[in-house]
Amino acid sequence: MLDHLIRRATVVDGTGTPSYVADVGIRDGRIAVVDRAVSGVKAGGRVGARARTEEDARGLVLAPGFVDPHTHYDAQLFWDPCATPSLSHGVTTVVGGNCGFTLAPLNPAQPADADYTRRMMSKVEGMSLDALEKGAPWSWSSFGDYLDALDGRTAVNAGFMVGHCALRRYAMGPAAIGGTPDESQLRRMTALLHDAMDAGAWGLSTTRSTTHSDGDGNPVASRHAPPGELLALARAVGEHEGTQLEAIVTGCLDRFTEEEADLLAALTSAAGRPLNWNVLTIESAAPGRVPHQLAASERARAAGGRIVALTMPILTPMNMSLGTFCALNLLPGWGEVLGLPVPERIALLRDAAVRERMLRGAASPQAAGFRRLTDFGRYVIGDTYTPENEGLTGRVVRDVAAERGTDPFATLVDICAADGLRTVLWPMPTDNDPASWELRRRAWDHEDVLLGGSDAGAHLDRMCGAPYTTRFLGDCLRGRRLVSLERAVRMLSDEPARLFGLRGRGRIAEGWYADLVLFDPERIDAGAAALVHDLPGGGARLDSRAVGVVSVRVNGVEAIRHDVVTGEVPGRVLRSGRDTETVATGKI
Repeated sequence: MLDHLIRRATVVDGTGTPSYVADVGIRDGRIAVVDRAVSGVKAGGRVGARARTEEDARGLVLAPGFVDPHTHYDAQLFWDPCATPSLSHGVTTVVGGNCGFTLAPLNPAQPADADYTRRMMSKVEGMSLDALEKGAPWSWSSFGDYLDALDGRTAVNAGFMVGHCALRRYAMGPAAIGGTPDESQLRRMTALLHDAMDAGAWGLSTTRSTTHSDGDGNPVASRHAPPGELLALARAVGEHEGTQLEAIVTGCLDRFTEEEADLLAALTSAAGRPLNWNVLTIESAAPGRVPHQLAASERARAAGGRIVALTMPILTPMNMSLGTFCALNLLPGWGEVLGLPVPERIALLRDAAVRERMLRGAASPQAAGFRRLTDFGRYVIGDTYTPENEGLTGRVVRDVAAERGTDPFATLVDICAADGLRTVLWPMPTDNDPASWELRRRAWDHEDVLLGGSDAGAHLDRMCGAPYTTRFLGDCLRGRRLVSLERAVRMLSDEPARLFGLRGRGRIAEGWYADLVLFDPERIDAGAAALVHDLPGGGARLDSRAVGVVSVRVNGVEAIRHDVVTGEVPGRVLRSGRDTETVATGKI
């Protein structure tokens, strides 16, 4: 007896092969039977009616659940088991613990570490501090304790890297900021990493990016690590089955330096494990960026390692503000102005000499990839809050500037100052031209490029990358049609599953786990991002509704029906070795 039967679905099985019509039966969380229609004969010959429940899926596509390789759901899963909105958009497995940041381990002898971690996550990943304090239990010490706290309470499958910053803080205390570990501290750090992977951590994540600072404004702990420390930890990763590396360096924003490329290659080679980084930005204005960045992957292969670049297949709008921390703070010379109390900030922003200095920094080579945000005439004005700005919502700054006879940045400052800097700003994308999309299509063919990089669970009120799956599918079916449906599904499911060595996930095949997405190919898409106030403590985040998704099943159990949660929590904490296998660095 089957638990559930999906009849006459158009199956896109994740392998990239042509779709076919079949009945798909589920039993005990796995796909028990795939009964194809052959030569015009309808499906159902092997299955019959032996199922407790069934549904007719004629005209609908059945695909494997999608795997999001770069999220920050580490805290959100405690108050939001469905990892919204990812699950609604067909994501059945999320990878957390990225960028060197995790909530564990916490040293019980250092009670201030939990508060430090919360403040760091709030600053560096844009999470609500109130939600972090009220929404998670903070009852763990070891990484295994943290995984156990999540086990059995999520609607999605979730696997986690262990963050270098947490390891350093545990082993070195406050000296993790600015210090170099002595032999005993490095041994302790390595032992903690081994313990985490024994408990199921997927490997190590780390950051050396200058954009990553803690709640006190200092470079985060892993940025102080010398290469020898990183290599020692990478070698430890290589001693465990089914593990990975994830690393962020400043060059991820634009171009790797020789030193950065050498370090990444050395880490993957030392571990004998793939290393992924986030995020490869592709635009026609910088056509040399992709070959430059992927040269690091070629260097790694020559050294016996593998470096994989994550890239997004959609444009993810990010709102900006001069009133709260955002990407503009990371422009050279901007943080010292935008970090001041609001009255002082407004006074300096109104100073023409200060604005000129800020614009020079924004145009400098040091601005790297953030230069894409500095054409202030192309900003669209979002929410406004005072009568002076009435009627400006939805207008483009350059048009307002032309009417007022002022330059765009001065105009933007005047608008924001009138609102006490609360104005919401939306930069228009500079990379939505046909040439940029053609560059993306070509990049997706590279063996070391993988779709992902949503950052879901982070920067909650600034961006919403989680719906990239449904938006990409809609674009493939009814938009630019850069790749076929079969290839698109493979890029979202099987390819990330194979990179991480997921056992029995990423494809529709008999005996594999029943992580499944059923959707209408005529409607599949994502709604516009909208601000909702549903975080613990009443904080706001951006959310996006799924369009055309009929059902999402995790381990055979329906968790979403027509974009509504069922209340079931069938997800599992996926642990390295048990749920993942080692992936050779030479191939997926």
